[in-house]
Amino acid sequence: MKRSILFPILAIAVAGLIYVFSSQNGAMDDHSMGHDMTAAKPERVSAQATLGDVTVSNGWTKATLPGQPVGGGFVTLENKGASDDALLRVTSRVSKNVQIHEMAMDGDVMKMRELVDGLALPAGTKVEMKSGGFHIMFMDLSEAFKEGDAIPVTMTFAKAGEVTLDLPVNARARINQF
Repeated sequence: MKRSILFPILAIAVAGLIYVFSSQNGAMDDHSMGHDMTAAKPERVSAQATLGDVTVSNGWTKATLPGQPVGGGFVTLENKGASDDALLRVTSRVSKNVQIHEMAMDGDVMKMRELVDGLALPAGTKVEMKSGGFHIMFMDLSEAFKEGDAIPVTMTFAKAGEVTLDLPVNARARINQF
């Protein structure tokens, strides 16, 4: 196998293992590549804000292991307006690079990608960022996400504007099986 192909494959495998050991809920984890995970529901779910027609609720992040370079964040976005909006970007002081991601299975292949144009919020809809789907990807963490802490994030929407809120950090999952 050529080295240029091998590196991305190894990077995805390592990211999957990191998330297997730091996943939060019982659904398929963002990067667990289909492993069955069982865990308690998030203990603290309090990040909430309303900005124009957009409501952000149920925000939380997963605790990370010491030295872990990436973390995951989740919120529910609801556009109660009559016109479409979009989450364009997320920033945080604890991460050099925050991306809006989509994870989906294509047959037996996990595909994860950054949504470079943002996450669409059609009028009158609710979009849940959760394990195994849309999520916030914190990359190059400057500190570990510790249970009980809160991670500050600034979310920028195309029409609703900008809002800053704290996402509570919940415990890592207890893994029952692979």
